[in-house]
Amino acid sequence: MSPLARLRSVRTKLLAGVMLSIIASMLTAAVLLQLYEVRSYHHAIVADLGGKAELLGRASAPALDFNDPKLARENLALLSGRPRIRRAALYQADGSLFAEYQREGVHAIAEPERNALSGDWVAGDVIYVRRAIEVDGEHVGSIEIEADYRLRERLLDYLGILGLVLLVAIGMAWFASFWLQNQITMPIQAMSDVAQRVIRQRDFSLRATKTADDEIGYLVDAFNGMLHEVEERNAALAAANQRLLQEIDERRAAEEQVRRLNESLEVKVSLRTVQLEAANRELEAFSYSVSHDLRAPLRAIDGFSQAVLEDFGSSLEPQAREYLERVRLATQRMGQLIDDLLNLARVSRAELVRGPINISAMVQEIAAELGQRDPKRQVRWQIAADVTADADARLLRIALENLLSNAWKFTANTADACIEFGIAPSVDGNETYFVRDNGVGFEMSYAHKLFAPFQRLHDAREFPGTGIGLATTQRVIRKHGGLIWAQAATGKGATFYFTLGAKDHAQHPLDTAD
Repeated sequence: MSPLARLRSVRTKLLAGVMLSIIASMLTAAVLLQLYEVRSYHHAIVADLGGKAELLGRASAPALDFNDPKLARENLALLSGRPRIRRAALYQADGSLFAEYQREGVHAIAEPERNALSGDWVAGDVIYVRRAIEVDGEHVGSIEIEADYRLRERLLDYLGILGLVLLVAIGMAWFASFWLQNQITMPIQAMSDVAQRVIRQRDFSLRATKTADDEIGYLVDAFNGMLHEVEERNAALAAANQRLLQEIDERRAAEEQVRRLNESLEVKVSLRTVQLEAANRELEAFSYSVSHDLRAPLRAIDGFSQAVLEDFGSSLEPQAREYLERVRLATQRMGQLIDDLLNLARVSRAELVRGPINISAMVQEIAAELGQRDPKRQVRWQIAADVTADADARLLRIALENLLSNAWKFTANTADACIEFGIAPSVDGNETYFVRDNGVGFEMSYAHKLFAPFQRLHDAREFPGTGIGLATTQRVIRKHGGLIWAQAATGKGATFYFTLGAKDHAQHPLDTAD
């Protein structure tokens, strides 16, 4: 659509809006005034006829009282000077007609049925007004006046006047709308022309001319301000595009360099992987070699010490026998330490193979094994039923053996010892398991040492061990992507919590091992 066509559309809409507003307002006013006129006209006629009926009723009361119809007709004949009144009738108390007046040339109209002594009725173009006649509070009769209503003639006259006023108002509105068009649409046309030139020429330096300091003038200022801002942003965008093209070239060069570095890095990673695998194989071979080479002399020391005690124990001094016992204990502890270190190394290198596991059954098996090792111990077990998980069965058993063995060991001096396994409230949406005992416990200020190798919180003579078990347990849990932490108090036992396959691998506040 051309600018001229759009301008015509604006003019048409403005003219239509003004005209429709004027016509709607005038029609609304006309309807309201017509309704008011009908109501006022009806009330005026009823008041006029009602007043005449009351006056004639009072004047005709003696005629009714003395049964003088002639006097009554003379009183009713006084209405002959009112051409609107068609008929008047005087009725006795029983409703029978007593006297009547009827204008000449008026045909009788069937009266509507009515029972009220007083009131007014309208039937077509005729209005009826009836009033009761009372003497000293006693009803003696009633009077009724029938008159021309002439409401239709009144309304037609009134509508003619309103129509004339409406035509004058529409004419004035028509001229006012043309004046408004010149004041409003011309500046809009100027802005439309500028906008079209900007679109065609892509020249944002063009500006519309301001002709008035009114709302249209403010609109022109805003339009020019918008063009100024678009001009500045267009210049800034052009500069930004230039910089972007330069950055794209630089990024392409950087990506090419990164690609070459990645190719070189892949070669280096492959080489390092081969070297690391070779180092792991050598380390594994070294571990088994060290284990074999250390175990042989340890077994020899332990065996010969036992032979000396068995063969020459009776001839040895008590102190000598004590020294040999200490030698045997040290060699056995060294052997256990070697086994624990090898176990820790195997856990670190082991490949994780997950599968469904019944942890409750696994805990019951470990509990039975602990009971068989020390049948004299009386320990109360509380194991939650049907606890399952998706984990590596071999590695998880190592972790549970360490946790349950510790609970067994640290409840050795506890009356009514109790070891419990179950499920705790979840952490970060992950299932949380726990192993709890009522043994000696520990101070929470030393909790940071729990999972470090060779760290012990109790005297080795009272509770023997190598200090490797909890470090191995933590390796197993972390290998599953889980967390492990503890809560305890001296003399009140300890509780170890752990998760498997945590969503959030952030370290738990109490999981303080290195």
